[in-house]
Amino acid sequence: MRQTLVVFSGAGMSADSGLKTFRDHGGLWEEYNVYDVATPEAWDRNPDMVTRFYNMRRKQLLEAEPNAAHKAISQLEKKFDVRVITQNIDDLHERAGSSKVLHLHGELRKVRSSIRPDLVYEWDGWEVRPEDVCELGSRLRPHVVWFGEEVPMMLPAMDWVRKADLFLVIGSSLNVYPAAGLLYDVPPGTPILAIDPGDLDLSSFPNAHQIRGRAAEMLPAITRKWLENEILAHP
Repeated sequence: MRQTLVVFSGAGMSADSGLKTFRDHGGLWEEYNVYDVATPEAWDRNPDMVTRFYNMRRKQLLEAEPNAAHKAISQLEKKFDVRVITQNIDDLHERAGSSKVLHLHGELRKVRSSIRPDLVYEWDGWEVRPEDVCELGSRLRPHVVWFGEEVPMMLPAMDWVRKADLFLVIGSSLNVYPAAGLLYDVPPGTPILAIDPGDLDLSSFPNAHQIRGRAAEMLPAITRKWLENEILAHP
């Protein structure tokens, strides 16, 4: 039976593809205050500004490419059952070739009805216009989880984590909840490997080990070892 690698990726995973988060700018996303563009209240107050902001992010995503870290993760599917749980709303994991990807916080290249959350649409191109509506006539909003909203994919993510033979945290500060709470669902005794240049608090997890560095720099060599030895283990 193939070992199961569960990957938990955050913004640092896509940083080397040129995609940044508001945490890189002191609470700003490209000069926007996060609470002005990523809350339900912001949408109710100024849907035009929110739409413009996500159009800009979607345009940046279409110009970006998967980096070496994304590609390294996808290569592991040759030998292991790889399941990616990502906090990112980009599609770089999929474009790199990963076949099992669960988006905790939504997907930038999808939009949904502003009155029926289950009406979700794939979106070609980058621009959503104010006149674009769902089949019920309501305006289309980004298919993302905003601050203050529930995270509907948490239960499926918890189920994946409980199957892990190794849990890999990459590019996440582990400061965003409830997502960071997934570490508590890692089976007892299962190794946790975290790759991030910053200081991570892993004191609650005796089987955790951190390697300091950027995802695209550190991950390719680690994954090559796993593929060569056909076993998942701390480097």
